[in-house]
Amino acid sequence: MRQRPSRDWLLTVAMLLFAIGLLALAVVFGLFATGHRDLPMWLSLSSLLLPLGLALGIPRTLRVLRRRSERSGGQPAD
Repeated sequence: MRQRPSRDWLLTVAMLLFAIGLLALAVVFGLFATGHRDLPMWLSLSSLLLPLGLALGIPRTLRVLRRRSERSGGQPAD
């Protein structure tokens, strides 16, 4: 029986930050589209979580994939 891999907390945090930032960005665009111009500062700043989550997630994902391919002997995993 295959053992379930442990959850990577940094990747989980990166995905959470990315999702919150994406939601905030959608809200900002939606409010601008409906004519609101004076948005709260916290809403605009929370959209910056999107690139932060991306910046944390991409290197961590690449590192995990590289480590996984080294364990499998360089063969692509199916």
